[in-house]
Amino acid sequence: MTDSTKTTSQTDKFLVYGNPIAQSKSPQIHQMFARQTKQDLIYDKQLATIEDFKSSLDDFFADPSAKGCNVTAPFKEQAAQWVDELTSGAQLAEAVNTIIRQDNGKFLGDTTDGPGIVQDLLRLKAVKKGARILLLGAGGAARGALKSLLSLEPELLLVANRTQAKAEHLASLIPQDNVKACGFDDLIEIALPFDLVINSTSSSLSGELPAIPDTLLAQTGFVYDMSYSDKPTILLQHASKLGVQHYSDGLGMLVGQAAESFYLWRGVRPDVEPVIDALRVEL
Repeated sequence: MTDSTKTTSQTDKFLVYGNPIAQSKSPQIHQMFARQTKQDLIYDKQLATIEDFKSSLDDFFADPSAKGCNVTAPFKEQAAQWVDELTSGAQLAEAVNTIIRQDNGKFLGDTTDGPGIVQDLLRLKAVKKGARILLLGAGGAARGALKSLLSLEPELLLVANRTQAKAEHLASLIPQDNVKACGFDDLIEIALPFDLVINSTSSSLSGELPAIPDTLLAQTGFVYDMSYSDKPTILLQHASKLGVQHYSDGLGMLVGQAAESFYLWRGVRPDVEPVIDALRVEL
């Protein structure tokens, strides 16, 4: 066979950017997805800085076998500026956690955090159509989840934040009658219970409880904390003490958002259950 008739196949390459990045479980998750779905790919992790992140993207995608990447803190906003196009979800979030090299050579930026949490909530049977949902926090995590949570068709999605103006701004991005906002101080006046409370704040990471009334939390049907660790977060422990029977941390969201990225790149949906179970054992 002559050189001109030989065919070569390159393994598709993916990675995740972050700072810090050593703790990232993304390579492990995507390698499990790849084995499960019999996909030939390499997935690595890359430390970057604010100064060199965009040039690092240029270098990575200069390789034609580089098909996509994930982006975590603190680069999601920079990634949104680097790509050629943004999905509607990424436009709303003003952030990108998934970059896809398209067939036309353009780079599409998407955010899979919202679909990731919705996928996990449905897996857990944590919410039904017509639910009353309380979203704690109005930062990047809440912004990334807001639009996707509305796909659950809630009767009410109330965004609550320590600074009320920030909650009102986030709610105003989706002008729907079922999207409301308030400050934490206003929660004491709410009489009807919530079917689902989602904590998007970083309070659990610092070992603190979000400033919401125990009376409200005790009546909640399901409490979901986007944070996760080797034991229930402080919010979930507190909810359990108050008598809440159904709750979960965000490990399933982590795997769910990765599964959505994997689908965007490969066109196949992996089974998240065995991956969540494997990660839970290792925590």
